[in-house]
Amino acid sequence: MNHNAAGCWLFAFLFSCLGMHAQKPNTYSLQSPGGKITVAITTTPNLTWAVKHESTPVLATSPISLSLAGGEILGRGGVVSAGKHSSADNTINGPVYKKKTIRDRYNQLELRFRNDYSVIFRAYDDGVAYRFVTDRKDSLVVSSEEAGFRFDNDYKAFTPYVREPRFDNDKFQTSFEALYEEKKISQFAKDTLAFLPVLVELNDNKKAVLLEADLEDFPGLYLEQDKQTANAFKSVHAPYPVKEMLGGNVGGRNYIVTARAAYIARTAGRRAFPWRAVVISTSDKELANNDLVYKLASPSRIGDISWIRPGKVAWDWWNNWNISHVDFRAGINTPTYKYYIDFAAANGLEYIVMDEGWSVNTDIAQISPNINLQEIVDYGRSKGVGVILWATWYALHNRLDEIFSKYADMGVKGFKIDFLDRDDQKMVASTYEIARKAAARHLLVDLHGAYKPTGLQRTYPNVIGFEGVRGMENVKWAPADDVPRYDVTLPFIRQVAGPMDYTPGAMRNATKEDFRPVNNMPMSKGTRCHQLAMYVVYEAPLGMLSDNPTAYMKEQESTKFIASVPTTFDETVVLDGLVGEYICTARRKNETWYIGAMTNWTPRELTIDFSFLGEGSYEAEIFRDGINADRDATDYKREVITVTKNDKKTVMLMNGGGWVARISPKK
Repeated sequence: MNHNAAGCWLFAFLFSCLGMHAQKPNTYSLQSPGGKITVAITTTPNLTWAVKHESTPVLATSPISLSLAGGEILGRGGVVSAGKHSSADNTINGPVYKKKTIRDRYNQLELRFRNDYSVIFRAYDDGVAYRFVTDRKDSLVVSSEEAGFRFDNDYKAFTPYVREPRFDNDKFQTSFEALYEEKKISQFAKDTLAFLPVLVELNDNKKAVLLEADLEDFPGLYLEQDKQTANAFKSVHAPYPVKEMLGGNVGGRNYIVTARAAYIARTAGRRAFPWRAVVISTSDKELANNDLVYKLASPSRIGDISWIRPGKVAWDWWNNWNISHVDFRAGINTPTYKYYIDFAAANGLEYIVMDEGWSVNTDIAQISPNINLQEIVDYGRSKGVGVILWATWYALHNRLDEIFSKYADMGVKGFKIDFLDRDDQKMVASTYEIARKAAARHLLVDLHGAYKPTGLQRTYPNVIGFEGVRGMENVKWAPADDVPRYDVTLPFIRQVAGPMDYTPGAMRNATKEDFRPVNNMPMSKGTRCHQLAMYVVYEAPLGMLSDNPTAYMKEQESTKFIASVPTTFDETVVLDGLVGEYICTARRKNETWYIGAMTNWTPRELTIDFSFLGEGSYEAEIFRDGINADRDATDYKREVITVTKNDKKTVMLMNGGGWVARISPKK
């Protein structure tokens, strides 16, 4: 073999080992490290990508472009000047996450174009992603982005729609709380937007979840039906807000957009744009333990995170401050919050939340005359319980330095920030500013009325709570919701994006027949064990106990179990699950395992395989649905058994039921 031939052979071999090869000057291929996912990329005349998992089509050829003011369109008619290929196999630490370490293994192709921009493609063994990167001196005005998601068939999709009352006809004003409509792509609701994540059922029992990650200084991505192409979604973004006013349908506490610009973002010329990602699964349980958004997010910008303390929270709003058997008038006042602190301390809870009413809603520097906040904070400190304050985004965002300094100096531990209700560029940028300034004052942040997580929780680990989910607050007024089915859909779709503050913990549990909306003494749909299981199945570094101390003290056995479940873990294993049907998840903290299983309204038997345990014998404290839980949803049975890694146990989940266990090595 001559030297030239040997060199060509070696180059081809190395290129193939990295999982990619150039087929034509305008066609490229990228493979996942395990070789099962293939991305086909074309660059002329227009930039497109297509994705396969083995022989199963995931995305048909789909367009990619970024349109700038002045008419330039990145991804249209571009000329590639260089193609840089690489691979990585790193370990990411997850200090406030569902697992201690995350393997970050991928192959990457960066295509550099002549007009000072690049597009980076990544292929993981469980998904794919791409992003634009620009390298220009001057700022950019982005008029639109084309992120197409085209499919080879009219597949069924699980789609959450923006269908709330419009504020001044602004369709981009939403709380991001919706049930999933399970219909084919062609049946996408007309003249409506969907927000991410969206799940699409593929052939061969495979599924794809459409996501975005590292959303910084750019508006969030919505989907609408592509009317020009069959079986396709296309991207939509909120234009930049240019006029706002105080208003809305929640007592005038939203900052409502009344006019928007003709562009979606004005941003730096040198930057990386958000990732557009697709998670791919061969079994549903893989979706419920996916890390793609976390892996794609920017690394932590906080040096010392030792002050970030995840934990459980005694929460006041859902139970309407409705404690009893006390000698004071319960409500938004100092004695009530000291009582919540006593309850939290007695049960080892780390925090209480003081929800709306402790201050003037539009001016949180003005504390209610019924509240002695410093006394409450000091009392909590003496009991080892921190205080988190609720605030509207409107009241906070223009006074971050003043408000954060004022309350951090008092000893407040964080803020629950509500009614963001948008994800245009201004709002997204605001969440990063809030996270950064809160971190500087060692304050935690819980974002409510907010868009789905896109990785902010990795970049700023002090952001330890996200709503963006139709949580349990909705059972106070939405009797028609099929809540148990939604509950066992979330782990496979919304939770793929990141933690969700669903606010579980109801002690008044109801069957489908007995449920009714109640404000002062609210109930949940499904069994007691269904509620207990949420503390294991749902990711929530700031875990709420939504019911009132009186109810929990009457149900101390359940309360003790809830309080024992950590809110971050060292390891997560999803044992079984089907979207919309059931879920069974195991999580480990140190040597103790926690298992949570939940079903929809269909009763079912599950077999728990304990092979994930280590050697030796374990003591398992189990809470299971009682034999009469289909008639009285509060019915449950607690038992303690011995298990080993060689055991399997068949368990019965009643209508809307659940099953939980705490498993510790025998001493």
